[in-house]
Amino acid sequence: MQFALLISMIKNTGISNFLQLDSSIPVVDVRTPAEFAQGHICGALNIPLFSNEERVQVGTTYKQAGREQAILLGFDLIGSKWSGFIKQALELAPGKKIALHCWRGGMRSGAMAWCLDLYGFEVYLLTGGYKHYRRRVLDTFAEQFNIRILGGLTGAGKTKVLHQLKAIGEQVIDLEGLAQHQGSAFGSMNVMEQPSQEQFENNLAAELRQLDRHRPIWIEDESITIGKRSVPNALFNQMRDAPITVLKVSPEARVDALVAEYGVLDKEFLKACTQKIWKRLGPEQTKNAITAIDEDRMADFIRTVVVYYDKTYRQGLTKRDQAKIVEIDGVGADAPANARLILVQQKVGDQHQLT
Repeated sequence: MQFALLISMIKNTGISNFLQLDSSIPVVDVRTPAEFAQGHICGALNIPLFSNEERVQVGTTYKQAGREQAILLGFDLIGSKWSGFIKQALELAPGKKIALHCWRGGMRSGAMAWCLDLYGFEVYLLTGGYKHYRRRVLDTFAEQFNIRILGGLTGAGKTKVLHQLKAIGEQVIDLEGLAQHQGSAFGSMNVMEQPSQEQFENNLAAELRQLDRHRPIWIEDESITIGKRSVPNALFNQMRDAPITVLKVSPEARVDALVAEYGVLDKEFLKACTQKIWKRLGPEQTKNAITAIDEDRMADFIRTVVVYYDKTYRQGLTKRDQAKIVEIDGVGADAPANARLILVQQKVGDQHQLT
């Protein structure tokens, strides 16, 4: 009876309640480091029950010898680790309240929950595990959001304007920030490392869940791919159908902004990225761009490359519903002023819809 009482103190928790637990309760993922790196609940911490290699051993035993032999092997592998698990959990949750999950809410998280509960922890165990969390993530993208797209040619300062909109209380999703890539062939900036596709989706869904989907949500005009990551189809389809405000900035201001951002990067990186788009630039323009980089004529390099990006962007605009496109003349590189102009335009457009 005492053992049953201990087990009953573990709180099996559905995904909605699990995601709404108090932020002071740490979420611990007991899957392997490799599984955790592939994708995890935002903010979760990893205390792996098995190493990557140990999980392979247990899985192989399960297939070849059955469930009971796999369980015995699992206990053999972690037999000396229990006190270490408890110590790690205490460091994360000195108040002895902790949330746990594994892949399906099965043996791994159940074993860890049993251990910590026995020690006196209040344990919230995710029903269905990370698998249910991923289902919730994908379902999020199918919800309907009040999306507004901010467009403009390369160098118009769209990302800075987005940040200004957020600073003055607007709802914003920075897809390039989440993808750790600025979208072009040069988008890694030679420093950024992209998350996995799975983690990109997890992070994006987490941000969307924090927003009021009935209020406008500003998103920068992007193609479906950002570097090697893809915007989920359900959300991208909404983006393509949303009204778009195209910010127009003078060519000189755009070149100046791009030189300031990209002109300081390593020349070998810039040349390698330019080579990646040589089929689109053409051999002569590619040669001209690389020569400009070598001769430190960064403005000329930008002017050469931006022709391709401008052409591509304008072609993309022709595929949109033209009735949903509004162009506004920006104030150079003044992001705060441009953000205010966009909000004024949005209010005027909303009033016209009402009348």
